[in-house]
Amino acid sequence: MIGYYAHHHGSGHLTRAASIAAELEEPMTVLSSRPRSSEHAHLDWVTLPLDVDSAKTGDLDPTASGVVHWAPIGVRGFTERMAMIAEWVARTHPRLVVVDVSVEIALFVRLLGIPVVIVAMPGDRTDEQHQLVYRIATAIIAPWSKDVYDPASLHAFSTKTTYVGSISRFAGRPRTSNTTTEPTVFVLGGAGGTSLTKKDIDAAAERNSEYTWTAAGLDTQSWIDDVWPHLCSASVVITHAGQNALADAASAQVPAVIVPQDRPYGEQDATADALARAGVAVVAPSWPSPDRWRSLLAEAVRVGSAGWHRVEASGAARRAARLLSETAAV
Repeated sequence: MIGYYAHHHGSGHLTRAASIAAELEEPMTVLSSRPRSSEHAHLDWVTLPLDVDSAKTGDLDPTASGVVHWAPIGVRGFTERMAMIAEWVARTHPRLVVVDVSVEIALFVRLLGIPVVIVAMPGDRTDEQHQLVYRIATAIIAPWSKDVYDPASLHAFSTKTTYVGSISRFAGRPRTSNTTTEPTVFVLGGAGGTSLTKKDIDAAAERNSEYTWTAAGLDTQSWIDDVWPHLCSASVVITHAGQNALADAASAQVPAVIVPQDRPYGEQDATADALARAGVAVVAPSWPSPDRWRSLLAEAVRVGSAGWHRVEASGAARRAARLLSETAAV
């Protein structure tokens, strides 16, 4: 059996876990502080306490003097989640644990004597904490294409890093037919948070009314459970540079404008820059003024969707699952 620690921020880590689990030939247990949804009811699940306590004040030394990112002193949830993981490991003896993502969980599981596979993240990960966790990893999964993005932070670990391609929940799903000939724009937000508002979309749509604009994932009111038909029917998709959103756009093979959101370590900026350099999609460094959208949308249509093949979304989850099986068998 394989364990998969999925960070609770946003839904992307869990979506990736489920995609990989569907390709595995052995059971996977998800460990996460994010509650299990009905979508993931088929997965074995360990619900972990959150590792924060808003009532705690004072010097919690959360980085343990710079060794890790988050190990606060005196936070009961943090202590309890580590104890639960230790109990689970002792009881189930997993063949390996995937960590997506947490330096502290990776170090802890490895110190329990279990092989750890790290899911790498884009951006500047040359800090000591990330480099340490890459060093102790048995293997590293980079969920993107090396042809598009080859970060310096992974160069020292090239012998144990596998670039599996962009993992999409929609990989292999047939494209839905487009029932309209009218040009459409689909704005894809996400559960990880966005700085976009309905006002931003409305202003852009008013100035560029030759397109029909639809937005999803900006807030709870605009949430759409299945965005696949909207992706497939869009003339242009506007999305952030999160890995799952980009993988979904790649699977739909739709022209795109990427507007990276502010994230730690420059994660989305690095991803967007790589896509722009590779000619995969059009990138706007920040949300443009309404007047800028006409030229950006026209440029996205000109660039088209042919470049998405470079991110290697087809078969990415299967390649990740194969790596886990091979690593666990050693």
